[in-house]
Amino acid sequence: MDTLKTQNALQETDIFLLLKQFITDIIGEEFVEEMEITMQSSFTKDLEMDSIEIVAFSEKVKAYFGESIDFTGWLSSLDLDQLIALKIVDIVAYITESKQ
Repeated sequence: MDTLKTQNALQETDIFLLLKQFITDIIGEEFVEEMEITMQSSFTKDLEMDSIEIVAFSEKVKAYFGESIDFTGWLSSLDLDQLIALKIVDIVAYITESKQ
């Protein structure tokens, strides 16, 4: 059981690092250096990403994971308040659950 938790944690860490790289690619290293990106970072409040940057992020996730997850479908199922409050941890959890 502990091994399974460790494997999931490693997967979550890998996914988080991948998503963090996507964010860095989109908003630029100079902005990322000025902020701390964590699993609890929200896209709009903490990272101050605008809608175009969030769409670019979504495209990177979609391109990387392809058909293995329906990221666009999942995003479209969220209401406006959920989208505004969206955090990296939410996306990591969705990807982790989708890959199982």
